[in-house]
Amino acid sequence: MARLLGLASPPAASLLGERSRAIFRQIVEAYLDTGEPIGSRTLSQRLGLSLSPASIRNVMSDLEDAGLIAAPHASAGRIPTQTGLRFFVDGILEVGALTEDERRSIEGHIAGKGRSVSDLLGEATSMLAGLSHCAGLVVTPTRVSTLRHVEFVPAGPGRVLVVLVAEDGSVENRIIDAPLGLPGSALVEATNFLSSRLRGRTLDELGSVVRAELAARRTELDRLAARLVEAGFAEWAGGDSLSRSLIVRGQSRLLEDLTAAEDLERVRQLFDDLERKEDVIQLLDLSRAADGVSIFIGAESKLFSLSGSSVIVSPYRDAQDRIVGAIGVIGPTRLNYARIIPMVDYTARVLGRLMGATSAP
Repeated sequence: MARLLGLASPPAASLLGERSRAIFRQIVEAYLDTGEPIGSRTLSQRLGLSLSPASIRNVMSDLEDAGLIAAPHASAGRIPTQTGLRFFVDGILEVGALTEDERRSIEGHIAGKGRSVSDLLGEATSMLAGLSHCAGLVVTPTRVSTLRHVEFVPAGPGRVLVVLVAEDGSVENRIIDAPLGLPGSALVEATNFLSSRLRGRTLDELGSVVRAELAARRTELDRLAARLVEAGFAEWAGGDSLSRSLIVRGQSRLLEDLTAAEDLERVRQLFDDLERKEDVIQLLDLSRAADGVSIFIGAESKLFSLSGSSVIVSPYRDAQDRIVGAIGVIGPTRLNYARIIPMVDYTARVLGRLMGATSAP
């Protein structure tokens, strides 16, 4: 499991004594279950250990000094901090495996031979939202088709149309800024320069090759043509997010079990954050560098820091085992991590198996 965008690292789990671990676990589990702080007397009853409330308070004081728990408002009880939640998830949480019935249920919900990729992803996201009681999120696949043709075409003063033709026949047109008075010869030279380096490469692969050549100044490309190529790749750098979309399902589930005005404000802020779809896509894209499920808790994600939300997300792959998107859930920080983590992980793997059996959207 990847730990991304983490806060200052708390002490390693192994450095907590058995008594401290047991008390800390109870505080976190009580919070995840109810959202309420828990006090020393209740802990003493739950633990079943020969510890007095006073002894438990001493341990709680140490945990508070370590930044793992805090007292909300004037409460005598304690809840985990965001650092404490990260510490719990990384070092103490025991993630169980899904049962065979749960696996069959997930597969049954989203399997559907002959359906489009968009239908498949929408169904998977709705299913996750229902099972997790959170909102489900998925980024549609990145197009990774190899290129067949690239051409620069004049489109008016200071504007150039770039035509990208993929091997699968799809065509994408983009307008880029260009120097005023750019001669036609520069357009032809830029086109020929890229065309000679295509060789069935994807846009990302072509970009890597061209940038390396331009940076090393090993090309004899004309200065104006080089500027045109650089402008093109500057535009294409953000192209993946523009050619993909974000599917969100189950937002209404975030309105369940609200207990205070601050909860309603948190969800309102979260709804506002979800409207910034390009930012959400960029956040989910961070999971593509991870091996398996990624977890973002509260302020670990700048996008959702104000709403105090947690995101559990996993990349999914296509039939060629290439990572092409990400799927997950978002909800309050007191998620049922032990249940949702394997659910998201298995759903992503099922999607990977089904991607090759679906038709293009």
